Amino acid sequence: MSEAASTPEGQLIEGRYRIIRKIAEGGMATVYQATDERLGRTVAIKIMHTQLAQGPYRAQFVERFRREAQSAAAIANPHIVQVYDTGETDGLDYLVMEFVRGVNLRREMNEQRTFTVRETLRIVAETLDGLAAAHRAGVVHRDIKPENILINERGHVQITDFGLAKAASQATLSSTGMLLGTAAYLAPEMIENNQATPQGDLYSVGIMAWEMLAGEVPFVSDNPVTLVFKHVHEDVPSIAAHCPGIDPKVAAFLGHLTARAVDARPADAVEAARELLELTSTLDISSWTYRRPPLPSPAETTMAMPAPPAPPAAAADAGTAELAAPPVPPAAAPSAPAGDAGADAAATATDAGDTAASASASAAASESTDDVPATQPLDTVHPTTALPIDDGAPTQAFDMSSHADGSAASQAGTSDTAGGAATDAKPRRHRSRKPLVIALVIVLLAAAGVAGGSSWWYFLGPGSYWSLPKPDDVSCPQQGACSIAGADWETYRSVLGVANIPYEASEEYSDDVAAGAIVSADPDQVGARIGKRDGTKVKVVVSKGVQQATVPADLFDITSANGTDVLAALQKAGFDNVTHDKDADEYSMELPEGAVISLTGEDGSAVEAGTTLDHNAPLTVALSKGPMPVAMPNVVGGTKDEMEAAFQEANLTANVTEQYDDKVPAGSVISTSQDPGAQLHWGDSVDVVVSKGPEMATIPSGLIGKQESDVTKQLKALGFDVKTDKVLGGLFGTVRSIKNGDTDLSNGGQVRLRDENGKATVITLTIV
Repeated sequence: MSEAASTPEGQLIEGRYRIIRKIAEGGMATVYQATDERLGRTVAIKIMHTQLAQGPYRAQFVERFRREAQSAAAIANPHIVQVYDTGETDGLDYLVMEFVRGVNLRREMNEQRTFTVRETLRIVAETLDGLAAAHRAGVVHRDIKPENILINERGHVQITDFGLAKAASQATLSSTGMLLGTAAYLAPEMIENNQATPQGDLYSVGIMAWEMLAGEVPFVSDNPVTLVFKHVHEDVPSIAAHCPGIDPKVAAFLGHLTARAVDARPADAVEAARELLELTSTLDISSWTYRRPPLPSPAETTMAMPAPPAPPAAAADAGTAELAAPPVPPAAAPSAPAGDAGADAAATATDAGDTAASASASAAASESTDDVPATQPLDTVHPTTALPIDDGAPTQAFDMSSHADGSAASQAGTSDTAGGAATDAKPRRHRSRKPLVIALVIVLLAAAGVAGGSSWWYFLGPGSYWSLPKPDDVSCPQQGACSIAGADWETYRSVLGVANIPYEASEEYSDDVAAGAIVSADPDQVGARIGKRDGTKVKVVVSKGVQQATVPADLFDITSANGTDVLAALQKAGFDNVTHDKDADEYSMELPEGAVISLTGEDGSAVEAGTTLDHNAPLTVALSKGPMPVAMPNVVGGTKDEMEAAFQEANLTANVTEQYDDKVPAGSVISTSQDPGAQLHWGDSVDVVVSKGPEMATIPSGLIGKQESDVTKQLKALGFDVKTDKVLGGLFGTVRSIKNGDTDLSNGGQVRLRDENGKATVITLTIV
């Protein structure tokens, strides 16, 4: 029991939804009837189970909740159960949906067993109308089945459980390694190609309609794997075979929906609904009211079946297989209700009914197979070959010897003993046996002569060997030997079989002999003798054709081992006619040395990775020589623009940094990390230092009139060398002027911090 299932009645979720009662519980969620206190309406709330919310696949289940909400919300149609809200409470995701009063179609099918054409087509039409809205919105439901078709209290269809729905462009069947959908309703392409399509929804609708009319699904098996393979490999039988008398146009419509090929079905529910509308306009009253006669219940079928008779005692005594009359197959049992949890069924009972649906499927399979043995004896295919014997008495070999009075046997014995002479009571007179002995000796001598000739024939003569026959498709010269090599093996094997000549066949690849033809044989000459007495066999080697090889899929991937050693990779793949065209090799900045530049076939066309060819097909490879070697240009002392032009020409990359230099003018190259003429390659990176010129400092204005000590301290902090010129001994200690040589800086200005030799610039202060 999940924690969601134990949520107490009366609990308020998110301050809005008041739980009233539990409706149903399934493998993924529990469904409750609730009241939306904000809007004052009844809703259904589906709350995820705790074990799923805390399990390793939480993300997948949360995604399914979210997808159900998004898919249903994107569709506006009265035949789609609406989703109002979604959220999370206590770590459990939930959905708030329309509350539907009614039952699901499965319950109706369990009660009615079969439906009229009118009832069936009405439900199909409303289902198609809802699906048409989904298909127009680009949504594929992927899980149409009776459990997901709700019949509300007005009798109308509402489709629920869009938890498996996806956008048609993204829809696939697999999720976390599990097969989604219900096996009895899955479309072939969903199983075989893992692709869900709008036509797949139509296939499920067709199977559902088929079941409504026939009272059973077209394919039944207690093994889901067997069941899905039936959908893939068998055509759905015409409903007319199970519902004799049904209108052929109805049968044709269902056949169109359930066609095995995707393209053989309508393109989507819109087209299918249009086709159904055209069909209904042509049906008469008898077609509308047609209904298959009610099927017997499983209990009635079981009671009506006779007990199988005991096997004949004589057969058992003789060691023969027991033969039983074939069992009478019971009528298909209906599936048990799925997710029905009371008079009111919520729209969300689909997920909640998943567990019950699975149980009902198992129950249906069990009910339909309880009275059928797991493996029927082969003879039961022909019941007339084994008639049960009530008294278990041994069966006599001949009826003549089992007559009650024994007269037949007695008469046969007396008549055969001496040609009727037994009725004569007189004794017989013995005749001489000498002539008889003489005749017998003559016959034995003759037989010995014949036996001698026969022994020669069978042990030394032509009767002791077979002659290797000539193949019909081999032309032999008038003179000389004729080999069977090159003959079609399948045809020649039939010839050997007819002649009862034993053989052993093996296969090998051949560059010269076509697949299926004889490469060699021992013996291989027409007319050669194969002994009958020593176990000799004709040993035939049959060609498998030219051995194939496949270009490695990662041959063009420069990060793989095959992509960096192309010639070895092709050789390892089985190609033995590969030419390396060194003249076509090229330098490349993108491809490392040894990578493929081009791979071409005999006609010069490009050969793609994954291509399968004859192992000896000519292949020509051009390889990358990697980045081209270049010499480091001499750019020191040149301008930055000149350096960049030189690097571009050499396909080199410059990592530029700038620094002050008291000697090198601004914008000129001071140094590089590689010496001029050094060996480099395209794409190599070189560090380049560019001069920003001599470092400058700004002498602030407003220093005139300040004390010598303050100005001196401030200028030295900037990096200058300060000297003073005191007037009258600098009695007051105030600055009257500031100069750099002849340059007056009393009002401020920029000055080099150092001269070309790196010495600090001297600033002279006049002090009064």
